[in-house]
Amino acid sequence: MKLNQYFSSRNLHRDLAYFYVGLIIAFSLSGIALNHRTSFDPQEYTVKTMPISIDLPLDDQDRTESFFKEASKDFIDSEFRAMRIRGQEYRLYFEDAFASIDAQTGQGEIEFLRTIPLLGQMTILHKTTNVWWIWFSDIFGVAMLVIAITGMYISRGKYSFKRRGWKLALIGLTFPFIFLFLIR
Repeated sequence: MKLNQYFSSRNLHRDLAYFYVGLIIAFSLSGIALNHRTSFDPQEYTVKTMPISIDLPLDDQDRTESFFKEASKDFIDSEFRAMRIRGQEYRLYFEDAFASIDAQTGQGEIEFLRTIPLLGQMTILHKTTNVWWIWFSDIFGVAMLVIAITGMYISRGKYSFKRRGWKLALIGLTFPFIFLFLIR
């Protein structure tokens, strides 16, 4: 096979699609799940919930991250990750749990979490900041552009992009613009 024959639109389209089919499926499924994250958490699920109580210092200045890190050792063995203040509530984040504590009473609840098998890992792909993954994702993005562009030149005749495909592409492009600019 000649080199220029191999790099025809059909061959390039097919081989890139074969190479990335797993990632295309993973991004598609996890993307659909992330679209519905207000209905359910596609990454984690709660295994157990239990009430907790912390004796809060009277002075707000003493309610530091290090205070909560030390106080949380009474009810969890997991690694402490962060503390946030949300209105009248303290949120404590651990490796596999999070706690909500009322800022007035010190009463709250801790939820122990587990990652949803497969789907949870796939959703992480959308959010990870790993440098190597970002480079691979950028290459994947370029490959998706090549797949889209080469797909326009596969068919010939009355079903070609030049005769029919451009109309469908134009119609397909209107939907993202409608949602971006008109429906918010």
